[in-house]
Amino acid sequence: MVQVLSSRVLVRPSDPARSRAFYGETLGLEIYREFGTGPDRGTVYFLGGGFLEVSGRSAEPATGTLQLWLQVADAAAAHEELLARGVEVLRPPVQEPWGLIEMWLTDPDGHRIVMTEVPADHPLRYRP
Repeated sequence: MVQVLSSRVLVRPSDPARSRAFYGETLGLEIYREFGTGPDRGTVYFLGGGFLEVSGRSAEPATGTLQLWLQVADAAAAHEELLARGVEVLRPPVQEPWGLIEMWLTDPDGHRIVMTEVPADHPLRYRP
């Protein structure tokens, strides 16, 4: 059995400084650690129970197969805050047929981000 002690998602942006500004300032993720120096330094952000590492550089476009799923306490409040910060929201918060409230946006490279609110009465929170 493989025992996973920690995990992280690794993003190779086309413009590291722009992506650090998006994740650190616009989304407000807290920094776990940084490594290296200069404009291409790596930054690892806390991501709830995991981490998001923004490091290196990629000349390739973002892949549609990578998506970040971020749970927030209040999707409507996150929506208003992100709009005020100039984030392009692809779809505002909507309650899905499965009961979760989801909002979709992208990072500067086009990686899809789903911000999800789990309502208090949803089975993910409570099972009788």
